[in-house]
Amino acid sequence: MEEKKALEIDTRLGRRSIEADKIINFPRGLAGLENEHSFTLLQIQQGGALLILQSTETPTLGLMVTDPYSFLDSYPVIIGDAEQMLLGLEKPEDAAILVTVSIPMGKPEEACLNLSGPIVINFKTRVGLQVPQSGDGPQKVSFREVFERMSQKAEKA
Repeated sequence: MEEKKALEIDTRLGRRSIEADKIINFPRGLAGLENEHSFTLLQIQQGGALLILQSTETPTLGLMVTDPYSFLDSYPVIIGDAEQMLLGLEKPEDAAILVTVSIPMGKPEEACLNLSGPIVINFKTRVGLQVPQSGDGPQKVSFREVFERMSQKAEKA
């Protein structure tokens, strides 16, 4: 039986062993990080909604991300034909969508989901892209607003 190859990396969460099949290639990098191409997803807390999109090359570089559909009923993401081809997607529904989470220094109550540049990942090909959206919808949604909506729904149920 062949042993899986692993990469030992330092991360924002400490030293981790990352299996090669868990590394995601971002051929275009990410906004503001165009020279970073190799990332992996790390759980912050078992079963939690927040993850770290950790660079495998730069230990101090990790972005907090989450599945927006854990918090929003609707979040349409447009993935163009060129992006679908680069991702190797047969159909857009096969992609995983993540958004970055911003937490201002010293102001955790102002944490928000950034909706303007979702991260689209095809786990079959292990390719990811940040796909900027140009729409009329909100660019950011605060967690406070999300939790207020969830609370209102629960009261109506």
